[in-house]
Amino acid sequence: MRHAIEVRGLVKAFGDVRALDGVDLAAPTGSVLGVLGPNGAGKTTAVRILTTLTRSDSGTARVLGLDVAEHPGEVRKRIGLTGQYAGLDPDLSGEQNLVLIARLLGASRPRAKARAAELIDRFELNHAANRVARKYSGGMRRRLDLAASIVRRPEVLFLDEPTTGLDPKSRGRLWELVRELVAEGTTVLLTTQYLEEADQLADSIAVIDSGRVIASGAPSELKQMVGGLVLRLRPARPEALPQLVDLADWAIGAKARSEDGEVIVPVTHAGEATVVMSRVSQAGIDLVSFGLEEPTLDEVFLTLTGHRTRTTEQEEEVAA
Repeated sequence: MRHAIEVRGLVKAFGDVRALDGVDLAAPTGSVLGVLGPNGAGKTTAVRILTTLTRSDSGTARVLGLDVAEHPGEVRKRIGLTGQYAGLDPDLSGEQNLVLIARLLGASRPRAKARAAELIDRFELNHAANRVARKYSGGMRRRLDLAASIVRRPEVLFLDEPTTGLDPKSRGRLWELVRELVAEGTTVLLTTQYLEEADQLADSIAVIDSGRVIASGAPSELKQMVGGLVLRLRPARPEALPQLVDLADWAIGAKARSEDGEVIVPVTHAGEATVVMSRVSQAGIDLVSFGLEEPTLDEVFLTLTGHRTRTTEQEEEVAA
């Protein structure tokens, strides 16, 4: 199987901060690789190396078979990048931004205007095509930024936390646009802090923490590592928390835990949740609330590393 992205033993340090510590990644052509991790995990540094914006200290990184350090110019011709912050001129309109980028990439003025019109229509920005970008909403800016990154129809597209801060509707629309690009043959590397986003879009996921890949696999495989689902139980009386933990462990052999006034029970399927709820009822424990949900990023990291996600600004500061 041909890989559009191949990373082996990638290392990058900024002073005493080891942003990447021997990272391996691989994305088959025409697939979506989700790189999941908290702020400061090393995701953005990996993207900057793969897009030729930063050089690694050691290891190899190839995009479409090209070593990014040896052939940066050829790599740039074949990739697109949407970073964490919109790379647009806020004083130009949406259409003018796209025309400018197309012209910088060598398109004639008529071809640049035609491509801009095509993208404005595809990304549903017709109503704001002549409005300056600084007056766009967050979701509109992200759509325009994504449009800008595919002006030259890249073979590989890098999306670095593209939906951070967006409302659910805008996030869903951006997901649809990414799916369309992949269906047309584009390979995507997506970094995100959201397990749901990786689950929605990614064919495979690599979980990064402190500059290392700590788990990888298909979304379904990753979810199974944390139990698949999470049952949350909040008792009416806080003193009932230890009893609830013991009851859940006894009922289904789960590694339940007490946290912030509720009991969190990893379950593999809804049937196990039903068993636990039945035992709770039989024990006469009153609940204020209960719910069954997909595992969150915190559940993934707590299971894999023993600690919750944390925000570390060191990497962002030194890589800026």
